[in-house]
Amino acid sequence: MDNANFTVNLTDHFLIAMPALQDPYFAHTLVYICEHNENGALGIIVNRPIDLNLTDLLAKIDLKLEQGELGRLPVYFGGPVQLDRGLVLHRPHGGWQSTLTVNEEIGLTSSRDVLAAVAATGQPAEILVTLGYSGWGAGQLENELAQNSWLTVPATAAILFDLPPEERLPAAMQHLGINFTQLSDVAGHA
Repeated sequence: MDNANFTVNLTDHFLIAMPALQDPYFAHTLVYICEHNENGALGIIVNRPIDLNLTDLLAKIDLKLEQGELGRLPVYFGGPVQLDRGLVLHRPHGGWQSTLTVNEEIGLTSSRDVLAAVAATGQPAEILVTLGYSGWGAGQLENELAQNSWLTVPATAAILFDLPPEERLPAAMQHLGINFTQLSDVAGHA
């Protein structure tokens, strides 16, 4: 794909894995795209909690959570890239050392300072913590979209921060007016 033809920007959108997508990392996932440009895309899977909560994760990096309620939040498998790297999707955006601005409200931070603030003050309270992320090279995501591997829908903060993980994919699908059982394993062509 010629990068000069880059026209679709899916930043702040959800990718909904189609049933035909056989990649075990992405089957039945909802991916939130945090950055998409001519160089590629970066996103995090937001509906695949792992067997680790925030209290456990903070203990691994020598932080103690002062706000107990947040400690029960699950940590998510964000994708197969850099599985040892923690990322925090949060609202409000804030001013952290290493934050990717997704939109005027939401940031994705990879620096430890945001977790230190959460541990000490409970802020930002609207967070989604992942280990790893999902990445696509230049033109790769566009190619997967052309192969009907994903559906796309504009993201909402309510789905990211207000719903339990198992309800996020169905809620995103509802924005398209369909449910997962209506999707077929093969794309139809008229």
